Amino acid sequence: MSLDYLGNPIDTLNPATRQGLDDFVGGFLGYQPRAEGILAVADADPDSALANGFAGLLLMFIESPEGPVLAEKYRQRAAAVNSRHPRALVYLQVLQAWINDELDEVLRLSEHLLDLYPRDLLAAKLNQYLEFNRGNWPALLRIGLKATAGAPDIAHSHGLLAFAYEQCHLLEEAEASALEALRLQASEPWAHHALAHVMLTQGRIEEGIGFLEGVKQHWDGLNSFMYTHNWWHLALFYLGRGEDQRVLEIYDRHVWGILPEYSQDQVGAVSLLARLELAGIDVGERWQALAPYLQRRVGDAVQPFLSVQYLYGLARAGKPEADQLLAALRRHSVEARPVWGEVTLPLAEGLLAHSRGDARRALEQLGIALPRLNEIGGSHAQRDLFAQVELDARLRVGDWLGAQQTLELRRRYDGLDVPTNRALVVVYEALGLPGEALRARARIGGISVI
Repeated sequence: MSLDYLGNPIDTLNPATRQGLDDFVGGFLGYQPRAEGILAVADADPDSALANGFAGLLLMFIESPEGPVLAEKYRQRAAAVNSRHPRALVYLQVLQAWINDELDEVLRLSEHLLDLYPRDLLAAKLNQYLEFNRGNWPALLRIGLKATAGAPDIAHSHGLLAFAYEQCHLLEEAEASALEALRLQASEPWAHHALAHVMLTQGRIEEGIGFLEGVKQHWDGLNSFMYTHNWWHLALFYLGRGEDQRVLEIYDRHVWGILPEYSQDQVGAVSLLARLELAGIDVGERWQALAPYLQRRVGDAVQPFLSVQYLYGLARAGKPEADQLLAALRRHSVEARPVWGEVTLPLAEGLLAHSRGDARRALEQLGIALPRLNEIGGSHAQRDLFAQVELDARLRVGDWLGAQQTLELRRRYDGLDVPTNRALVVVYEALGLPGEALRARARIGGISVI
C-alpha cells in the first residue's frame, strides 16, 4: 500500500504525484505555498482521484463565490476515475458536499475520515476550519484531541489543539499544547498564533511582543494568510502600548500588499486600519488603497465574518459599493441560514451606520448582533473589533455610564492598554471624576499616581 508522509493511504505509485500529495498536506498544515502545487500535480495526473479531489478542496479555500465553480472541474475529473480507493472516495464525497454548500455533511465526512485514518491531519484541519467559521469551539477541541491522539509526534496536531483550547477559554491548556508543538518544531506557525492569542487575552503584552519578535523569522516564506496574520497579532500588541508608528509600519510592510486579492489579507487590513482609527490614529489614504480590492466583493456572501468586514472597509473608504454589498446581504439572508438574517444583517447595518457617523443607529443594530457574534465565526481577538466599534458609538453619543463600565472591564485584561486609558480620560472627565481621569492619563505615560 502506498502511504503519504503521515502514514495515510494514497491512490498512486507515481513519484511526482506522491510528492505532490505530501507537499499539499504538509504545506496546507504548515501554511506554506508549496500546497498550491497540487493544482499542477492534478493536471499532470488525471488518474489520481485523491490529487484531483485535493485540488478541488484547495480551490474551495479561496473563500470566494468563484471557488465552487473552479473546484467543480477537479471534482468531475476525480469522479471520472471511478476510483475504488476508500480514502479517495470519501474525500470526493467531501468535495461534492462542500461545492453543494452542505456543510453539515462536510463536517460529518471529515470527522469520519479522521476516525478511519487517525493520522489524517488534513481532515482534522478541514473540520476545524468549517467549525471555526460558525463558532463551534467545543467541536474544534474534540477534533484537536483526536488529532493529537492520532499523530502525537507531529507538531501541527498540537497547534490545532492549542488554538482549540484557546477558543474554549482554556488558556493554560492552550499554552501547554502550543509549547509542545514548538518543542517538536520551533517554526510551527499555528502554535505561534495560538500563543499570541493566549498572551493577548491574559494581558501579557510585553511578553507577547518579545515572543513574536523572537519567532517572526519563521514566517518568511509562509503563505500570505499566515504571514500577514501573525504580523497582525504583533501589531495588536504594539497598539496596546501606544506604539502607533510601529503599527503603521507593520501594516505597510507586513499586513497589506502581500496578496491583496485574498480574502484574509483584505479583512486583516480592514480590521487593523479600523483599530488604528478607533485609537485616534490617522491612517491617511490607506482606506483608498484597499478599496479597489474590496469593490470586487459587492456580491460576496460566502462567509458572514468576511462580508461584514468587506462592507465596513468599503464604507470607511466612502465607496457606494458598501450599499450594494448590504443589498446583496439582505437578499442572501432571505434564503440562507438564519445567522445571516438574525446576526450578520444587523451587524452590517450597525457597521455601515457607524462608518457614516450615525452612532445611535449603530448602537441599536450592533446591540442586536453582539450577543450572538460567536455564530459568524472569527476568533475572539478578531471579533473584538465589533465590540470596539460599539464602544466608540457609545462614546460618540455620550453614553458615559455604559462606556465607563465597558472600558473598566476591558482594563481588567490589560491595565496599561493605551487606547482604553485614552478613552477613560475622556469618560472620567465627562463624569466629573478628575482623579480617575488623572490616573488613566498616568497609566498612558507610565506615571505613578497615588
